[in-house]
Amino acid sequence: MKAFFIKTKRTFSPVRQYAWLFTLLVAFGGLWVPKLGLLVFGVIFLLTFMSLFKGRYWCGTYCAHGSLFDQLLLPFSRNHKIPRLLKSNYTRAAVFGWFMYNLGSKFFRVSRLWGTLPFWDRLGFVFVGSYLMVTILGGVLGLAFTPRSWCQFCPMGTMQVLMYKLGKPLGLTKKRDHKVTINSLHKCHKCAKCARVCPMQLLPYTEFSGKNQFDNEICIRCLTCIENCPAKILTLSTADEAEQLSQRVDLAGYDARTKIQAKITGVHELTEDIREFTFEFINPHRVEYHSGQFFLVKFQDNPEMFRAYSVSGLGADREVRLTIKRVPQGYATSVIFDTFVTGTHVVLEGPMGQELFVKPGVEKALLVAGGIGITPFVPIAHELAKAGKTVKLVYGVNSVRELIFDDTLRALAAEATHFDYAKVIANPDEGYTGVKGSVTDVIKTMDLVGYTVYICGSKPMVAAVKKLLESRGITADKIHAESA
Repeated sequence: MKAFFIKTKRTFSPVRQYAWLFTLLVAFGGLWVPKLGLLVFGVIFLLTFMSLFKGRYWCGTYCAHGSLFDQLLLPFSRNHKIPRLLKSNYTRAAVFGWFMYNLGSKFFRVSRLWGTLPFWDRLGFVFVGSYLMVTILGGVLGLAFTPRSWCQFCPMGTMQVLMYKLGKPLGLTKKRDHKVTINSLHKCHKCAKCARVCPMQLLPYTEFSGKNQFDNEICIRCLTCIENCPAKILTLSTADEAEQLSQRVDLAGYDARTKIQAKITGVHELTEDIREFTFEFINPHRVEYHSGQFFLVKFQDNPEMFRAYSVSGLGADREVRLTIKRVPQGYATSVIFDTFVTGTHVVLEGPMGQELFVKPGVEKALLVAGGIGITPFVPIAHELAKAGKTVKLVYGVNSVRELIFDDTLRALAAEATHFDYAKVIANPDEGYTGVKGSVTDVIKTMDLVGYTVYICGSKPMVAAVKKLLESRGITADKIHAESA
């Protein structure tokens, strides 16, 4: 199984990408030019003032050491769980107390040199030594555990939290404090991606407030969770903006979401790494859902984690079939494939989704599937064909061995007058006589006038198809996509 924590890009602005140069300038350049340490006075003033309004925003946006850890150290870090001791409030208090005492005593000794030439060099060197210590200690901890280990008890981070606590009752944070915000809890996949990429190893998806905001004071507002959210439902917003988001959000397809106790009644192995699971609803024993939607499957309790899987087969309202592909070293699928068998009781949440829901008014539909992205289109194709709609399905895979539901779709094409099925193989075996290439190669030759397009597959495949469709004059309102 993969490790829980994921290494991913954490620097999303030029400041974040290059602020580490300031650390090296002060920590090492200051050994020869001690007055460089005086620049830190400005840093302390700015972060202290900013924290009155925005908490630890400085840490995730401007901090030079944070830039060093995220930009340079991350590739070499073990990226393991931070020891509880380093995250303890006792540790934070002890380090903060030691830092303030140490800094104060050094200032007192240097103050005796006031009015002499060495004064400014000695004063600057106080901060040079501090920066060098943080660089070395933070670097060692970052390599041993995770890059932001030092940030758990950084005295400047603690200072910002204290100033933030002061700013709240003074009303300074209300209009200026931007927090991680979810537009609706109904749309959260509970996949824990936000937690797995969080530099501070927090659990945003489990802690959103009733106002849809992540109120944890340790959060550094670094945007990493926002950039990596699969559902793209996170933003950095003020309280007022969060309220407006919650009022504007479209919950169609998500408003019937509920927790479901279910039991696996069937496991069908489609390929060596793809299985179709049949889940019988136990409580509630009836759940209304539609083709094109998906359910969340719980696979871990602590922390609670789910994975989203598209409906691949309808079972009236008493059961649902979900097709799951095993990802090599996958965090979720390794558990599912190793422990989910007939008779296993599982918690589901759903139904969810509207991206692939075909509205009744659509008369012509082009379905484009890549790999495991074929799963939602199996029931969709059957429903549209039964309704007499004109349907074209293009299904692309890398090799013949990856084809699933091929017999089902070929049978449907044989019996349905207005259903065309085209499969395309990117890397076929020798002797294969079918269509070779990619789904875009097939789509290029199609007449798409009047068609609404639905796409499901990998992100690169979805992007390539969208680009082609737009070049063909297909408007955005006629293109609906979901990444598999």
